Formats: sequence, C-alpha cells, structure tokens
Amino acid sequence: MSEGKLRVEQDGAVGRMVFDNTARRNAINADMWRAIPKAIEKFVALPDVRCIVLRGEGETAFAAGADISEFETKRSSGDQVSAYEAAVTAAHVAIETSPKPVIALIHGFCVGGGLATALSCDLRYAGESARFAIPAARLGLGYGVHGNGRLVATVGHAAAREIMFTARLYDASEALAMGLVNRVMADDALDAFVEDVAGRIAANAPLTVTASKVAFEALIAPSGDFSAAESAIETCMRSEDYVEGRRAFMEKRKPRFKGR
Repeated sequence: MSEGKLRVEQDGAVGRMVFDNTARRNAINADMWRAIPKAIEKFVALPDVRCIVLRGEGETAFAAGADISEFETKRSSGDQVSAYEAAVTAAHVAIETSPKPVIALIHGFCVGGGLATALSCDLRYAGESARFAIPAARLGLGYGVHGNGRLVATVGHAAAREIMFTARLYDASEALAMGLVNRVMADDALDAFVEDVAGRIAANAPLTVTASKVAFEALIAPSGDFSAAESAIETCMRSEDYVEGRRAFMEKRKPRFKGR
C-alpha cells in the first residue's frame, strides 16, 4: 500500500514506512506529512505488527527536510503556516504516541524536518554516510516548541543550542558523540542490523514494550507556559527574513537577513 510518496508496507511483524521522493532527496511534502498519521494508524490496528521501521528510499537521504519547493504555495501566508505546522506536528505526535516502537534507519542526509521526524522515533541507527542538520536559522523560519523539546530531550541543552544557533552540518560520528543517534556503522551493515533490532523487539512482550514507551514519553512530555516561545516563532514565520530565506534557497544564493 502507498500514501503518495510515503510507501507503506508490512513485512511480517515489522511495518515499514519509506520516504520515496528521491528526486528531492526524499524531502517531505505536505501530502507526506498528512500520510504519516494514517500509516501509523494502519500499523497500530494490525496486531501482527510489533515494530515499525522508517527510512528513506535509497542511501542518499533519510529525508532532506521539508520540501521547501512548495513553501511559496503552501507555507507562505500566516494561515498556510499554521495549517502546515499543524500537519507536521500531527505527524510527529503520531510517531511519538504509537504504542509500537518506531526505528529510524538513516542513510545520507537527515536534515531539518527529516531530523525532527527521526527525533520523534524511539531509536535512531545511522550509516557512516549520515549527515545531520537543522538549518532553520539559514532559512529564517521558526522552529517549533515541540521540535525543540524533542531535540533537548535527546542531546541536552548545550548541544541543542549549538545545533540550532549554528545551523551547521554534523557527520555521523559527531551525531553519535552528542547522543543524536544510538549507533553508527558501515552503511552496508545498517539494514541487517536494524532488521535484527526490529526482530528482537517484535519477539518481546508487546504490552511491556508499550508500557515502557508510554512511560518514556510521559517523562519528556513538555510542561509550562510556552506562549512567549510560540509568539517568537510566529514572528519568524511572518517576517521578511522568512520570505528572503525561502527565495534565497530556491534561487541558490546566500540569504540577506535584516532582522525584520
């Protein structure tokens, strides 16, 4: 079965979701964001499925972020931004609240929305080719509270700030050192390793696995007043800099940000 450019398959006790947008390095478009909760729902309803593996088609990229090429038409006005962000959040929440563990299998680029999606997964295993970044600061867009929270919960405040403030690209060994991924290995060994991990999870008591996941998610659930952060993010998304960042990306030039 398929949900547009999100391929959805069952392989025994393992459900598979594959970002299949190779022409754009598996960048996640609006339809793909909306397809993720539907795919998770399908797997949750299948009692034989005990674990889910999420990957990108091929070995060039897990997902090179959200599909920026459609931002001018689907993520430019205030209302469009709100609707788009709601779809992204719904996709991430679906992964996080799935009672069945989700593993991110990462070859190549895992950037922006791709990395945010990997952070929503329970486990992240990467090949040596993997590269990670959150380039929001180079695009002028506001990175949501939810995504920042997952990043901090995974790598801690210091590393999260470096990732966000510098917007630089990290290699697989750097990602492992900061705890962004569970393990790194040769790319040609990654698929078999993830198959083994998924099989081990599938063979265990599903209620115990689910209970552990629910407990872990409760421990990192956000709490507090985020109104100031949300206001700052909205300011980014309505700014001239966001328009400039989008256009510079599409025109393949450096953006000229003005802070307004």
